[in-house]
Order: sequence, then C-alpha cells, then structure tokens
Amino acid sequence: MKQFTKRVEDFTCAHCGATVLGNGYTNHCPKCLWSRHVDNNPGDRQSDCGGMMEPVSVEQGNGKFVITHKCQKCGKVIRQKTCDNDDIDAIIALGTNPDFIFGK
Repeated sequence: MKQFTKRVEDFTCAHCGATVLGNGYTNHCPKCLWSRHVDNNPGDRQSDCGGMMEPVSVEQGNGKFVITHKCQKCGKVIRQKTCDNDDIDAIIALGTNPDFIFGK
C-alpha cells in the first residue's frame, strides 16, 4: 500500500520555468503539466531518479482529469489527478493531441 506524505513546497518548474506555489498535494506544474520524478511513494522525496516526467496523456475520471506522466530518464509511468489551478488549455491540448508538448 502506498503511503502519502503531505509536503508543502514551492518550486520553479524545470520544464517551463513557472513559479509554482505548493499546497501539500502539488505534484506537477499547473502551467505546462510537467512533473519531476522525486518520489517512490507520494511525497516521500526518496527517488534517486530525478528525471523529468512528461505529460503523455489525459483522461477524465470522477469529475477530474487524470494526467499520465512518463519519466524521460527511467521510464516510470504514474497517474496524477489534475488540480483546480491547472491550465485548462494545456489539459485540452494534451487530450486532443498527445504528441503536443505544451510549454516546450
């Protein structure tokens, strides 16, 4: 079973450079939807990989969108729920053209 560790952390997106204000559940940039492979279990910051997690697809689920990220370094695939402040245009672009990498 996955353990969740809530961490409130602000960061600068390594993909698009946006300043991201964390809320304890923030796991990707709300502007470009990219993430970073830093966790083995959500919030633990125990991954040695550190690779960039590319948003590769999006689907709708239980009233929210779910983004699938794939690590460009190790290939790990994870799914993350979107947040209310995520750029809806980026979500739509990902959903309509999965080859489009928003913010690149």
